Amino acid sequence: MSEKDWFASWFDTSYYHILYDHRNEDEAILFIQKLIQHLKLQSGSHVLDLACGKGRHARTLHTFGLNVLGTDLSPQSIEFAEQFATDGLQFQVQDMRETLPNVCFDAIFNLFTSFGYFDVIEDNRKVIASVHEMLAKQGVFVIDFLNPTLVKNTLVPEEVIEKQGITFHIHRKIEAGFVVKHIDFVDQGKTFHFEEKVQLFGLKDFQQMLEGLFTIQAVFGDYHLNPYHENESKRLLLIAEKI
Repeated sequence: MSEKDWFASWFDTSYYHILYDHRNEDEAILFIQKLIQHLKLQSGSHVLDLACGKGRHARTLHTFGLNVLGTDLSPQSIEFAEQFATDGLQFQVQDMRETLPNVCFDAIFNLFTSFGYFDVIEDNRKVIASVHEMLAKQGVFVIDFLNPTLVKNTLVPEEVIEKQGITFHIHRKIEAGFVVKHIDFVDQGKTFHFEEKVQLFGLKDFQQMLEGLFTIQAVFGDYHLNPYHENESKRLLLIAEKI
């Protein structure tokens, strides 16, 4: 992992969680419920929440009777999530490009735009190969990604967000196939700058990356599992089965 990897530093700060504290818990629960129903996952199935953050989705998956492992690169996030660990719900620090040894999952979830962070396309392929290796025969890979067309069409170049007494100055642009977000703020007299970069992968990009390892079974456009429409859907959700 390079020192240039923006996600290694930004995701491991408390400021990341302050800025994104508005995430809707009820929406997350409804989304997970619909996913489990669609996938017909049986109680007791073993699943991985890949890039789980503080474990929001992992905890919800567990409430539906699944055996869940949540992994994330951020030690701070995993430390927070571990307070919820119990029988059938565990967490550990892990780079998503690396395969966990001696495991086999019925489903692997990669949720809330936790893909496309890497500057090198081969790193994204490493993630897909790792997921493929860890899945059981006919196991399912769920990717919850942004809709790149909507992002391009609705990009807000500048925004100011006030959270917990901190003023976040957000600057967004599209550059070299990435949506890039610069985040600047001052806290306790100290100036901070962080960056987010997500590659704008579309459906055809995922089809190419998954080819030979997975078959795409369904494509949805939002957390209610409505059909995907390139120009208007909020999300790009893929359900892919291991070949």
